[in-house]
Amino acid sequence: MLEIGTEAPDFTLPDQNGIERTLKEYRGKKVVLYFYPRDNTPGCTRQACAFGDLYPQFQEQGAVVIGISKDSVASHKKFGEKYGLPFTLLSDPELTAIQAYDVWKEKNMYGKKTMGVVRTTYLIDEEGVIVKAFGKVKAAENPGQMLKELSQNP
Repeated sequence: MLEIGTEAPDFTLPDQNGIERTLKEYRGKKVVLYFYPRDNTPGCTRQACAFGDLYPQFQEQGAVVIGISKDSVASHKKFGEKYGLPFTLLSDPELTAIQAYDVWKEKNMYGKKTMGVVRTTYLIDEEGVIVKAFGKVKAAENPGQMLKELSQNP
């Protein structure tokens, strides 16, 4: 996990519509950047839908929400449409941002060791600096937790 107070690594990744997005284009806004393992899995769906439900409140706080996984653009498009997600999902199959943000780790699933994305959320300020970092977050609780963090870090 990256250190609080460091500049958030920039990236260029396609969103669910195939449009290239960079972190720099969000300068001037707070960014809730969350990394999740996979579209359409129970935990990831709960997390995404909770971010979607609270999205108007994130906007009121001057923040954008961006989700990143290694799923394809097409997978993100279907996932976003299926659940009516109002925020940006970025596709990172080459693990560019996933590795830059230090969330690609060894995981233990049912006694089998595999590499995968550890559910992690960063709060990035208007200047592109990481102000909060949460690793191994609980999927359903994370969006509310991040909204609370935003209200405490105006």
